[in-house]
Amino acid sequence: MALTQRVVIIGAGIVGTNIADELVSRGWTDITVVEQGPLQMPGGSTSHAPGLVFQTTPSKTMTNLARYTVQKLLSIEKDGQNCFNQVGGLEVATTPARLEELKRKHGYASSWGIEARLINSEECLQLYPHLDQNIVLGGLHIPSDGLALAARATQLLIERTRKAGVCYLGETPVTGIERAGRRVTGVTTPKGFIPADIIISCAGFWGVEIGAMVGVSIPLLPLAHQYAKTTAVPALAGRDLNKRMNGMNAELPILRHQDQDLYYREHGEQYGIGYYGHRPMPVVAGSLGLTPKHVDEKNMPSRLEFTKEDFEPAWKESQKLLPALRDTQIDDGFNGVFSFTPDGGPIIGQAPNLDGFWVAEAVWVTHSAGVARAVAEVLTTGRSQIDLTDCELSRFEEVQLSRAYINETSAQNFVEIYDILHPSQPKESPRNLRTSPFYSRQKNLGAYFLELGGWERPFWYESNSYLLKCLPAEWQPVERDAWSSQFYSPIVAAEAWKTRNAVAMYDMTSFHRFEVSGPGALHLLQRLATADVASKIGAINHALLLNDHGGILSDVFIARLDENLFQVGANTATDLAYLSREARRQGQWVQVRDITGSTCCIGLWGPRSRDVISSISTDDFTNMAFPYFTAKNAIINGIPVTALRKSYVGELGWEIQTSAEYGQRLWDIIANAGKTHGLIPAGRGAFNALRLEKGYRTYGADMNTEHNPYEAGVASAIRASKWEDYVGKAALERLVKEKPTRRLRCLTIDDGRSMVLGKEPVFFNGKAVGYVTTAAFGYTIRKPIAYAWLPSNVSEGQVVGIEYFGRRIKATVAAEPLYDPDSRRLLDEKPVIDPAMQQPLRHRL
Repeated sequence: MALTQRVVIIGAGIVGTNIADELVSRGWTDITVVEQGPLQMPGGSTSHAPGLVFQTTPSKTMTNLARYTVQKLLSIEKDGQNCFNQVGGLEVATTPARLEELKRKHGYASSWGIEARLINSEECLQLYPHLDQNIVLGGLHIPSDGLALAARATQLLIERTRKAGVCYLGETPVTGIERAGRRVTGVTTPKGFIPADIIISCAGFWGVEIGAMVGVSIPLLPLAHQYAKTTAVPALAGRDLNKRMNGMNAELPILRHQDQDLYYREHGEQYGIGYYGHRPMPVVAGSLGLTPKHVDEKNMPSRLEFTKEDFEPAWKESQKLLPALRDTQIDDGFNGVFSFTPDGGPIIGQAPNLDGFWVAEAVWVTHSAGVARAVAEVLTTGRSQIDLTDCELSRFEEVQLSRAYINETSAQNFVEIYDILHPSQPKESPRNLRTSPFYSRQKNLGAYFLELGGWERPFWYESNSYLLKCLPAEWQPVERDAWSSQFYSPIVAAEAWKTRNAVAMYDMTSFHRFEVSGPGALHLLQRLATADVASKIGAINHALLLNDHGGILSDVFIARLDENLFQVGANTATDLAYLSREARRQGQWVQVRDITGSTCCIGLWGPRSRDVISSISTDDFTNMAFPYFTAKNAIINGIPVTALRKSYVGELGWEIQTSAEYGQRLWDIIANAGKTHGLIPAGRGAFNALRLEKGYRTYGADMNTEHNPYEAGVASAIRASKWEDYVGKAALERLVKEKPTRRLRCLTIDDGRSMVLGKEPVFFNGKAVGYVTTAAFGYTIRKPIAYAWLPSNVSEGQVVGIEYFGRRIKATVAAEPLYDPDSRRLLDEKPVIDPAMQQPLRHRL
C-alpha cells in the first residue's frame, strides 16, 4: 500500500496512540489523531484503567497480543522510567475446582511460551505475605506479568509521534464520517473536514456511536466495573517505593482471587480492589454527553459514581483473603466504564460494507500495543504476524449484530469473566435463534444441542441410546475423566459405529453456503482460490484462500453448478466479508450471496448410503454417473435437490441440499427409506471423531493465517498446474522450496483412553515444543486422537507427552490418515467393509 495514505485515527487513548506509533515506525506519515477530550487526559477507559496485565489465556492470539504489549511498554522510557512495572502475577485458588483450573492455565502458558509455575500455599505466602494461608490452596505465578502505566504511556506516545509528524487534535469530537459510494473520504468535526483514505475507530466504548455514523454495527456493550481504593494499610507503611520502584508505587505481584471475582494491586500504602461480582451495569455512551474541557483523575466521562451497596460482598471477601485489610476502610471508589463483547474478544478489522473504515475497539490495556501492531501490519503489509481470526469484526453472524443480542451476551460475558467454563459450554441464552427445518424432528428424537453462531446443532440423539447394548466390544466407549466427559455422551460411539457400518444422516445446515454468480464469478474465484475452478459444470474443488504471504485465510469447497454459478462451502461470516469485498473491488459484474439460511442440508454417509438414495430417487447415483467430488441436481421423491458427492467422515455418501421449505419433508423421506438399511440420525460428536480419523483439518482450530499449506498438511488443495495468477501464488512458489520448521501432526494416545480437548502443551525431550489443536476419541481405531503443531524434526513413530491437568499423557506421532488411507470407501462402487465390521452388520443392525 502506498505511503501516501491519509489516515485519521479516532481516539487518543492507549490503542489509538499506539497505532499511530506503529504506523510511524513503518514509514507512514500522513496521520491525524482526533480526540473529543483533552489530550493530557482524554477521559476514556485508558484514563482510569487499573493496568493489571495478566498475559495467559486459553487464546494463543490474546496471549501473544498481551506479550507484545508488555514488551512495548517496557521499551517506552523517559528519564530512566518505563511504562511497565514487571512485578509478576499471582492467581490463587481457594477451591479445589479453581486449583484444577490453574493447572489448565499453566498448560496454556506452556503452550504459548509464557514462563509460569504452579506453587503451593506456602509458596503463595512467600510471594504474597498478606494472604491468609488457611484459605489459599495454591496458585499460579507468572513472573513476566505486571502493571501497565497506561496514562503515562499514552502521553509519551503522543510526544514521540508528534515529533514524527503526527497531528493531534484534542477537544475535537467527530460529528460525521463522509463517504463516496462504499469508501470513506474523511471525517467532519466542529473544526472542519479532515480528508482520509483510512479511518480507524479507536473510540473505545464510544465506538458504537462512531459505527452508527456509517451504518456499521459495533458489537460491544459499555459496562461499569467497580474499582475501589482502601485507606492506608499498616502492613504497607514505611516503604519508599517511589525511590526503590522508579515511582511505580507497587512491588508485590498483581493478584487475582477469581473464586470471588476479585483482583488486587498496590497503590503505595493503599490497596486497589477490582470487582466483577456485581450486577451488570450497562451504559449508553451517547448519554454521557461531550467530554468536558477539564478532566482529572476523579472527574471524567468513564468514571461513574460508586455504588457502595454493590461492593459490600467484595469488601467482606477481600478482608477474608487479605487480613491486613481488616484495619482499613474504603477510601475512594468508582464505577469505571469498559467495553465488553459477546465472546469476550476485541473487535478488529475493516467494516465488511465500507472500505477504508477500520475499527480497533473493545481493546483493554492488556492487549493494546499488540492490537496496534497487528492493525499496522495489516494496513502496511496485508497481514498480521499474530492470527486475528478470533478478533475480526466480521466474525459475527448477522443475528449476532442485533443490539438485543449484543447487550444480553456481553452482559453475560461480564458475569462469567472469572468463571470456570468448559470449552464446549454453550450459552444458556439466547437460544433457538437459528434452527434448521429438521429441528422439530430432532427434538422428538432427543437431540442434545450445542450452539454456534446462533445455530442449534445436534451433538447426539438420545433415541440412539439403545444401540449401546448392541455395540461390539471393540466399539464400546471408554470411561472418561470428569472434565472431558462434560457435554459428551457414550451414544456418540454408537453413532460413529453406525456411520462406519451402515448409514447415518447428519444435519449440515449450519455450514456456510455462499452463491457466487454472474459473468465475473469465474474470474473472482480463479483470482482468490488455489484450485483451478475453470472446470466442467458439476465439478467440486477443495481450495484454499490465502493472503499475499501464503498464510491460510480459509479452506473452502467450490462447486461449479452452471457456467456463471458457483457454490462456495465456507467456514465463517469472515469468508463472506472477504469474498464480497473482493467482488466489489474486481469491477466485473459478480454477486456474492449468503444462501445458508434459505437452504438446508443433510449429510447422508455410510456404506449403505447408496442403497438408501437409490430407493427414493430415479437419478443415477452410481460411481460412473456420479463420481467423487462432483455435484448435480436431482429429484428425491418429488423434491428438487442439489447433491454433492463429498464427505467429511470418510465414507461413501452425499450432501443433499434443498430449499428450506422442503426441509422437513426431505428429512422424513430419507429417514423412512433408511429404516430397512439401519439408518440413524447422528450428531456432531460422531462427526468430529470421524473427521479426525480421516485427517480432515478445521480452519480456525487446526490452521489459520499463521500457517502455510505445506506445514498445515493441506497442499493437496493447491493445483500446481494452474497457470492463472491468484492471491498468494508467488508466496507459495517460494515456500514450496523451503523446508517447514513445523508441521501439523497426528497423535494417537498410547494408553487408549486418556482424553484431551485442545490447547494442551506437547512436550518432546522434556521441553514444551507445541500444542494440541483439536482432539476426539477415534472409535474406529480405538484410541483418542489429537492433532498438534510440532517442530518438523519430531517425526512419525516418536513419543511425545501431552500435559493435561498437570500430568503427562504419552502419545505417538502417527502416519495419517489413520482411517482408510487409500480412500477406497470414498471412491469405490461397492465400499469395502472390513471383515471385523461384517459381523455387527449381519447380526446387530
